Amino acid sequence: MNIENLEAFVYINHYGSFNKAADVLFLSQPTVTARIQSLERELDCKLFDRFGKQIHLTDKGKQFLPYAQQILQTYQKGKHQLHSKRVMPNELRIGCTVSVSNYLMPYLLTRLSERFADIKFKITTAATDELAGKLASGELDLAFVRKMMNPAFQSYSFFEDPIRLYVYQGHPLAMAERASIRDIRHEKLIFFECGSLDWMRIHRVFESLEQPPGIVYQVDNSETAKKLVLRGAGICFLPGLCVQQEVKAGLLVPVDITETAGIALQTNLITLTGEHTEIAEALLEWGGCPPD
Repeated sequence: MNIENLEAFVYINHYGSFNKAADVLFLSQPTVTARIQSLERELDCKLFDRFGKQIHLTDKGKQFLPYAQQILQTYQKGKHQLHSKRVMPNELRIGCTVSVSNYLMPYLLTRLSERFADIKFKITTAATDELAGKLASGELDLAFVRKMMNPAFQSYSFFEDPIRLYVYQGHPLAMAERASIRDIRHEKLIFFECGSLDWMRIHRVFESLEQPPGIVYQVDNSETAKKLVLRGAGICFLPGLCVQQEVKAGLLVPVDITETAGIALQTNLITLTGEHTEIAEALLEWGGCPPD
């Protein structure tokens, strides 16, 4: 039985779509369809039913799914066992999002160099989807990404960065420490959008107001947003990591907004299953502990 056919079956069930599974596997949709047809011929039964654009497992498909998942897991464990005693790489290729590259990698790289003195490190900065693609295709060894679900990767929760409102020194809210979203509806707002679902939660809070805050600047770079706040151009919701130094210096002041409490950016460390476990374990020792 072809492992690739089983992989296609498990991915289609996970994503609920032939097209999405094809994208994640970096295959064409007809190739994925052909793999399922081949598997169905081997098993002599139908695995999926189609209802318009939706697909569902047949009863036979439901019965077979746990066995397919177990076969894939056993294969991955076996592959890991074969390579578990492999020597350390000469070069480790690490992918990361912009925020991790700017604020965490200098700290992490120095720690890695201390722990693994014979390894050289190469950093690639890109968006989460691009990093996942490069990891799957073997162009990266591990990556720091926004929280994502993908059965192809081993995913570890690495760092949670709370999103808070930040105002400049001397702003009327600087002494308040806490406020309501209604208190900022007349403020000039700088909106940093990083493409994460967490920012959608903030948008929903705005939409609940009869008079939402006026967004004067909308930017896709946290440094640009931060510098606009420092110049007094407005106030901004930002991840804490990118303003750590400015808060220490008293140049920016965090204000807790009741309606957005608990919103944070989640960074995960992802690897191919069973790969580079020693390095991943070292990184996880330092996760959740941002540099001062």
